[in-house]
Amino acid sequence: MKRLLFMPVLVLLLAGCKQDPAEKTFTFEGNPLVRDCYTADPAPMVSTDGRLYVYCGHDECFEDKPGYEGKYGFNITEWLCYSTEDMVTWTDHGVIMKPTDFSWSIGEAWASQVMEYEGKYYFFVSTQCGDPNCKAVGVAVSGTPTGPFVDAIGKPLITDDMTDNGPRGWWNDFDPTVMIDDDGTPWMSWGNGTCFLAPLKHNLVELAGPITVLPMENYVEGPWLYKRGEHYYNVYASMGDHLETISYAMAPSVEGPWAFAGELLGEQKDSFTTHPGIIDYKGKSYLFYHGTSLSLDGYGPATGRRSICLTEICYDQDGKIHLKNI
Repeated sequence: MKRLLFMPVLVLLLAGCKQDPAEKTFTFEGNPLVRDCYTADPAPMVSTDGRLYVYCGHDECFEDKPGYEGKYGFNITEWLCYSTEDMVTWTDHGVIMKPTDFSWSIGEAWASQVMEYEGKYYFFVSTQCGDPNCKAVGVAVSGTPTGPFVDAIGKPLITDDMTDNGPRGWWNDFDPTVMIDDDGTPWMSWGNGTCFLAPLKHNLVELAGPITVLPMENYVEGPWLYKRGEHYYNVYASMGDHLETISYAMAPSVEGPWAFAGELLGEQKDSFTTHPGIIDYKGKSYLFYHGTSLSLDGYGPATGRRSICLTEICYDQDGKIHLKNI
């Protein structure tokens, strides 16, 4: 009797491990990673399930199509997710969330990052808040890395009235990045024109202290904060001659002092922006970023039609980052 009862349970467990039939797989054949749509702002995350996940925005800047509502050359409509366990075969998990899944958001699926923490997945996003009318940082939560994600607090975590306007005005508050320090303190950094930093409470959905400013040389936007070995890193979009580049700074602690460590990646042709995300996976280190190298359905690359890419990196004995190939 016990054996008979066990069999249906086993079938259910095995069924739960199968790939969703709506998901598709593809093989990485060189940059760009995704070739059936335009993607931007990659955010890699290694889950305890052993897979590497990459979250990104869906670029749909097609000015001649009905319903186009893009502003400032962007029309980023939803967040997508891809994953792999060998860096060769990738699974397309499709749309995992839209800005309007937040009741207070009126659109724009800008840069994001997912943090796995105490058995849950916290999705920190940039989007447009309706009241007050500003860029904002929100946070959603899920029990799995691919969702469904739901708004964790029913309001923005960061809005424009919480920070000094600085050089970007109400455009200041987007591009969140989160790390957990060795002492267990969660930290979040974000900002356009100004690089902000604040500690989070252990629930990850409330600030635990004041917002401060990290002085970063040639900083524009898109910070990626992490610790590796004895060094803290902030990798970010910086300004080249005409377009954004990727630079980084290093520090002995998350609060500094931070020292500029150099430019890591040069300008990406045809795109004003780029956006870094760095991860270690199965003995190698990778830089994810977006560039413009894809033509699709009669449309060419542009600032609002970007594509996520990746390249392997390495660290020298002083902790400096170097590209292995590109």
